[in-house]
Amino acid sequence: MISRLKQWFSDTFQEPSPSLLRMRLGPDGNSSNPLMLQFFTWESRHDTLSWWQHLEAEIPALAQLGFTQIWLPPPNKAAEMDGRGYDAYDLWDLGEFDQKGAVKTRWGTREELLQACEVAKQHGIDILVDAVLNHKLGADRTENVTAIPSNPQDRLKDAGPEGEIEAWTGFDFSGRGDKYSKLRWTQEHFTGVDWDEKTRTQGIFRLTGKGHKGWSRRVDSELGNYDYLLGIDIDHRHPAVQNDLFQWGKWILETTGATGFRLDAIKHIDQKFLLRFLKATRANSGNSNMFAVSEYWSGNLKLLLPYVRAFRGETAFFDVPLHMNFNQASKQRSRYDLRNILKDTLISIKPNDAVTFVDNHDTVEGQSLESWVGSEFKIQAYALILLRHQGYPCVFYGDLYPNRECYNENISKNLTLLIEARRMFAYGKTQDYFTDRNCIGFVREGDSTHPGCAVVISNKDDSADFVHSIRMHVGLTYGGKKFKSFMQQHGRVEIGADGWGTFSCFANHVQVWVPLGESEVV
Repeated sequence: MISRLKQWFSDTFQEPSPSLLRMRLGPDGNSSNPLMLQFFTWESRHDTLSWWQHLEAEIPALAQLGFTQIWLPPPNKAAEMDGRGYDAYDLWDLGEFDQKGAVKTRWGTREELLQACEVAKQHGIDILVDAVLNHKLGADRTENVTAIPSNPQDRLKDAGPEGEIEAWTGFDFSGRGDKYSKLRWTQEHFTGVDWDEKTRTQGIFRLTGKGHKGWSRRVDSELGNYDYLLGIDIDHRHPAVQNDLFQWGKWILETTGATGFRLDAIKHIDQKFLLRFLKATRANSGNSNMFAVSEYWSGNLKLLLPYVRAFRGETAFFDVPLHMNFNQASKQRSRYDLRNILKDTLISIKPNDAVTFVDNHDTVEGQSLESWVGSEFKIQAYALILLRHQGYPCVFYGDLYPNRECYNENISKNLTLLIEARRMFAYGKTQDYFTDRNCIGFVREGDSTHPGCAVVISNKDDSADFVHSIRMHVGLTYGGKKFKSFMQQHGRVEIGADGWGTFSCFANHVQVWVPLGESEVV
């Protein structure tokens, strides 16, 4: 009794340890800055290789660049042959069984996946699995169930009377059989569906009848209750569901050698279940520092912070508010006050719980969460997440690799330079010089084994002859020495004996200044 009271007091009143300080961000013994890469876009395809083969081929170069973690797309069998895995049919099928029209997934076969994961491990890169735990799609058969239609704008209100519908809720997994898992999903394992086959009607139907408990209350309150998102909504309170997903968490890590998860759409998942899933998977896999980052999609920091607190360091969170600031800065261009770029963001309040990003597969133009950061501010945004000490940055494949959706060759070239600058120079504490609405700067002081750098960022409209200047202190260690430009090669800065220097940047550009080595020609 006393031990339970102590645990309750600790959980209720003591500040939890920040997630990023307790989780693995890369292989042990790596002294360089950790860095994550999202290795896919929504339309990802390779001309000659499967996606997993493409990943395997790129791993040596990614390791050399300095990436320590790769976030993979959902590796599970999708409802459609071309599905990305977010239309999750069978989590236990990684491209091994003849289901949904093919053995392989969109991304390749199980063997190709495991081979890529092994090569990543050999090169010192950790693998992260995208876990789609909120819903299922592609049922094998229908069942007759009782249900009540919900108001789509307020799921706590009914939109009609209870009645019988024909729902796609039967999952038999005939291609897999009992291998890995014996659970056959039926209507009892779900809370709602979006289609009545009997009347060919689309809607949001809350399943009722024996055993059903309605929508979970431990979800986001958007639209009254945001338990239901899409497809066939999983009831995470059901014991058989919990047991199956807990076992899957351990199995997927052991099978792939992955060291953690990206958790999809958590505002729709029962919080109590998700906390248990994280704790159980860490315990069952023997990986106490398992990495986890969650997608809670909201640009409103006030809505995000309660979730961060509720999960008490068990997962980090993507800094969507920061992404939204980047999006606005790219739209407003020189009208945007750069001194506010970090305002009302997770990184500004809880930096050790923030995974920072510029864009992802959902933010590309035409996608469901379209909020693309335009080329006018893309590199400035990347400089802010890659070169500062707060937060943990994630680079998007679409910005780095040639692709049909969003590639910009100049962006890719400069992004590669920023990644190199992060690996070589971005160490030590950050000193900010946010003094002008269209030009800000900051200094990384370096550490015992890495030099620091000075960074200048401008969002002033292009002007060929306009150059910003900011006076910044880089430390007495550099007194009397010189810094060189790392991005556009256009000059040197002499550091005074007092450690101060005046650093410049062309309008609407980024410049990174780094110490000039004694062996280099001035």
